[in-house]
Amino acid sequence: MSQDQLFRLACGRCNRTNYWSRKNRKLVTRKIELKKYCKWCKAHTKHKEAKK
Repeated sequence: MSQDQLFRLACGRCNRTNYWSRKNRKLVTRKIELKKYCKWCKAHTKHKEAKK
């Protein structure tokens, strides 16, 4: 089984899932947090890794 796993990025403000990405869970153990555009908030907000 591949170590690359899909995870979703949810907006920190409205908690909606906007993006999907993948990471190697063996190498990256921390939760990913990126600044991305949310089409519902109409702003760039912090998007955190959410549970599936």
